[in-house]
Amino acid sequence: MAVFVLSPHLLAGDKKKKSKAENNTETKADDSTEIHWMTLDEVQVAMKKLPKKVFFDVYTDWCGWCKVMDKKTFSNKEVIRYMNKNFYAVKFNAERTDSVMFLGKMYGFEPGQRAHQLAVELLGGRMSYPTSVILEEHFQNPAPIPGYLDVTMMEKILKYLGENIYKSKQFPVYEKEFVATWSGNDANANR
Repeated sequence: MAVFVLSPHLLAGDKKKKSKAENNTETKADDSTEIHWMTLDEVQVAMKKLPKKVFFDVYTDWCGWCKVMDKKTFSNKEVIRYMNKNFYAVKFNAERTDSVMFLGKMYGFEPGQRAHQLAVELLGGRMSYPTSVILEEHFQNPAPIPGYLDVTMMEKILKYLGENIYKSKQFPVYEKEFVATWSGNDANANR
């Protein structure tokens, strides 16, 4: 069972991971073979033109489960299609050491936490990798979800938050009713 924690933290993207959607504020639901990861600057510009929910992948270079999630979950064609259609996607390296400006505030590396200030703020000081964070339009109401998410759990979470089901139904109720439909789901693989 996933646990969602809502907190008023701000987020930023990782400039090292180059976007496939540069200068394209209307990320299309196409047959792309990868998620259109955006930089911090790109997502701020895109949000002004076409508000969407934002998905942040908070990771570190040494995190084994982060790499598994990249390889197995973020490469799934259904995850890619849904994410590109319904979200702006941003990768954020929690241990990056540069300073970034986000929503008018400067953030840098926090040596005491051995993490970037944005990551610390985003995760509420509970540093765990990977952590997926979904925000409503205009970077509001972040929902951090710690841990590895397989395709089944990713489908469940993306649809719950992406389709605003959370506004009318609590997650435990939704989870009991949920039926996975995406190919590559662990549940569907055994059928």
